[in-house]
Amino acid sequence: MSYKLYYAQGSAAMGVRVLLEEIGAPYELIQTTIDMDKPRPPEQLALNPNGWVPVLIWDDSAMYECAAITVFLCDRHPEANLAPGVNEAERGVYLQTLVYFSNTVQNAFQLNYYPERFADTEAEEPSAQRRGIRRLRETWKVIDDQIGDKEWILGDRFSAADIYLFMLTTWLSTPHGHPTTDEFPNVKRIADKVMQRPSVQLVYAK
Repeated sequence: MSYKLYYAQGSAAMGVRVLLEEIGAPYELIQTTIDMDKPRPPEQLALNPNGWVPVLIWDDSAMYECAAITVFLCDRHPEANLAPGVNEAERGVYLQTLVYFSNTVQNAFQLNYYPERFADTEAEEPSAQRRGIRRLRETWKVIDDQIGDKEWILGDRFSAADIYLFMLTTWLSTPHGHPTTDEFPNVKRIADKVMQRPSVQLVYAK
């Protein structure tokens, strides 16, 4: 099985690329952009009219949304052991965490990075940015508390949820007023361990 991935540095496509490396499936990167002032390839817009990445292509099919792609790839490649099966006890926490990352933590980043999407006027954009920073602290605290003293998000089992967590921590920006992972020691502990994986070293090499 081979894949194509619409890809841009600094985007959620990097997390999907790590998954593909972990799975060991062949893939091709199709370079695109997350720069709001640059056009997207029309082929990308045909697959995702929002213009965002990642977009994953396989056979004659395609899909977008990072959390959905994560679930799909892990279920399609169970031999990689990156997710609990549908009847395993950890499946609920795994799905819950991925959706929380996608719908809540990423939304907080969007408030701060793209305030024009949430404000009626330019004058109101700083308020949206400040709310995004507060929301980042709130949402990361929820995840930090959920992890507790567990080795990984799912306990003693490494999973795609840990990769997703790491990816999101790379978006934290001190110049934007974001908290650092030092405020969330359980998150930091997992992110630091994920960073040591060869797949992550490859994708996130400076």
